Amino acid sequence: MRTAVKLFTILGVFFLPVGIIYGFVTSWSEPVGVVALLLLVPEMWMSAFYIHATAKRLPAVGPEDNPRGEIADAEGDYGFFAPKSWWPIMLAGAAALMFMGIAVGWWFFLLAAGLGIIGLIGWVFEFFHGEHAV
Repeated sequence: MRTAVKLFTILGVFFLPVGIIYGFVTSWSEPVGVVALLLLVPEMWMSAFYIHATAKRLPAVGPEDNPRGEIADAEGDYGFFAPKSWWPIMLAGAAALMFMGIAVGWWFFLLAAGLGIIGLIGWVFEFFHGEHAV
């Protein structure tokens, strides 16, 4: 994690002069790029601070900080992923219909939101088969 802290800190330092130089090159007439580049500075520093604060609570040297480390050193259980599921497709379709509903009308948006709620509940409870008595 120390490498990530250094990386985000250096990136924050890098984006500060880049944003200022970009402002001078564009004669400050294009404010969106300047604001975006300058907002990257606190974003990088907040990320570095969060990773640093999290690293204090973990072991001193993680597998990613070992120069001779292998990819397999950091492997572990990342959770259960469904082999196939149709619910994410339903959620994506509902999200697309909700965005279309903003243009068409609120009634369409509400219908799509109902489909989205059904899709979300279906995805969350896809492998739930009731409580088992122990």
